[in-house]
Amino acid sequence: MSLMPSTIELLARARVDLRMGLPVVLRAGDEAALAISAETLTAARLADLRGLGAPVLALTARRAETLKARAYDGDVARIILPEEADRRWIEALADPSDDLNTPMKGPLSSQREGSAGLHRLAIALVKSARLLPAAVLVPVADAANFALRHSLTSLSQAAAEPLLNESSPLHPVAAARLPMDAAEAGRLHIYRPEDGNEEHYAIEIGRPDRSKPVLARLHSACFTGDVLGSLKCDCGPQLRGALAQMGTEGAGVLLYLNQEGRGIGLANKMRAYSLQDQGFDTVEANHRLGFEDDERDFRLGSDILRKMGFSEVRLLTNNPNKIAMMENTGIKVAERVPLKVGENAFNRNYLATKAAKSGHML
Repeated sequence: MSLMPSTIELLARARVDLRMGLPVVLRAGDEAALAISAETLTAARLADLRGLGAPVLALTARRAETLKARAYDGDVARIILPEEADRRWIEALADPSDDLNTPMKGPLSSQREGSAGLHRLAIALVKSARLLPAAVLVPVADAANFALRHSLTSLSQAAAEPLLNESSPLHPVAAARLPMDAAEAGRLHIYRPEDGNEEHYAIEIGRPDRSKPVLARLHSACFTGDVLGSLKCDCGPQLRGALAQMGTEGAGVLLYLNQEGRGIGLANKMRAYSLQDQGFDTVEANHRLGFEDDERDFRLGSDILRKMGFSEVRLLTNNPNKIAMMENTGIKVAERVPLKVGENAFNRNYLATKAAKSGHML
């Protein structure tokens, strides 16, 4: 029946549930588990989970490394919750903000037996909801009836996991003329993903010739740099510099992708900033939070360019990963155009880390 939600729609519902502190039911064959975000977990719901069985805290291997916990499943660690563990104990393992004050969190015991498939799915889900990458799971029987009885969203691993690993298709929603400081001949295009996540934007300057390489930039949203003029990064100057160059040349496309904080979201980005204040660089801060160096999906950019009729770009970037992504997804990079702006006393170490650890060509 067409009124039934698709798996993509169930994933969107699950993200909202997790952000609100509701659990979701995850299924894989005969196995099923109730999963809830460690960040939004309440004491009352933890007690409910304990009433169903023995909960386990799923963490990424990055976070487990900081905690000196065993990640027997490679990319995931399943931490056994002691009987006396309360919500604050779980929060301390999920959130590294107090690690330096209380570095000894253990000893921690990791689960070895059984499959970690549902735990891996739970972490992918909370990541996609822009929450801390940590989830509490407890096995449940008769998953379909359990979900129905408690009005909970239920997801099949086989159906949901591929969609979480893919780039959601984007569809044009609206476009209109937008005169700007950089160029009076501006046009803003809005693209909406099918998975219910944030919309992405294409800023078209002039009337670029679709038969020639277009001057283009993939710019990830940075509220602190783009809007507030933060000196901790070079994002604001890069945004304005790219638009100014396109305005000078009379044509170009800037793709504004809503992937704040290298794809971890603004709240987690602020957590990373707090860790940087403790002496960690940007990559180390991400790892302590449980994230990879960069969680962005640049395939979104090539998808928008193709929809706009472009197949070849002169890419304004210092990031080799963007060039590789473009080439791998069928957009030819005819030229890399350097964009070296915005260095100051506050972001010098940040830029040095991008060059040393992420290969940026600075």
